[in-house]
Amino acid sequence: MFDPVSLLFFLLLLYMAVHPQLQLRSLANARLKLIREIERRYGWRVITMIHRQEKIGFLGFPVYRYIDIEDSEAVIRAIRSTPPDQPIALILHTPGGLVLAASQIAMALKKHPGRKVVIVPHYAMSGGTLIALAADEIVMDPDAVLGPLDPQIPVGNMVYPAPSLVKIAKLKGRDARDDILVLADVAEKAIKEIQGFIVKLLEDKLGVEKAREVARALTEGRYTHDYPITVEEARSLGLNVSVKVPLEVYALMSLYPQAIQQRPGVEYLPRPPVPFYQKERREGG
Repeated sequence: MFDPVSLLFFLLLLYMAVHPQLQLRSLANARLKLIREIERRYGWRVITMIHRQEKIGFLGFPVYRYIDIEDSEAVIRAIRSTPPDQPIALILHTPGGLVLAASQIAMALKKHPGRKVVIVPHYAMSGGTLIALAADEIVMDPDAVLGPLDPQIPVGNMVYPAPSLVKIAKLKGRDARDDILVLADVAEKAIKEIQGFIVKLLEDKLGVEKAREVARALTEGRYTHDYPITVEEARSLGLNVSVKVPLEVYALMSLYPQAIQQRPGVEYLPRPPVPFYQKERREGG
């Protein structure tokens, strides 16, 4: 038999263990219910990729979320299981992340035969912007922002913008150290690679020359990497940007509060995958 103090302590421990899980389950169910309502109202296949940058846990240690390979795998699975003729709405809230993962998502989204809409309620920086370029339309809140796509080169514990490495090597000339010259060579290749990928994403919408112009603007170091590209600036680049974010999206964002424990960065309603041969048959009639 437990004495009253021990029983109270046991119940408190049980509550501390179970309550966060019940909260997480309740939030997840509420999100999926709202996603289902958005899909029904607008006819989209809704996929979310929400990365909060907040404190987590009772000690308040900072935990940051970025686009990673797990995200790209989850988003690609969602795209592959979407019927070819169904529009996709990808809701993005992210500071960016791995170029490889963002590129995989962007290319998979680009290849989807149906209409693609990327919705940015607050911000989609760096890799998030790269993904947004794959969409037929970018829907942004009037105060939401995108970001530059200049590659970032890790060197030890530091990360340097690729355009700056190229610039410093040119300024130093023959006096530059060998390691600076090597880094500048890698940086120059990284810039050319991301520019080529941007052109692939945009050339069918803007034409090759305009796509190259946008690629240069986003990668050549005109801005710092965290520079906020507003709706007006995005439009001036030639991007198809509207500001009609559905009200349901704001309600959905409120269901991604500071995490109690780990939660997925990508969510969508499960569906069976659509085999490639069925897609080809539908596309070919």
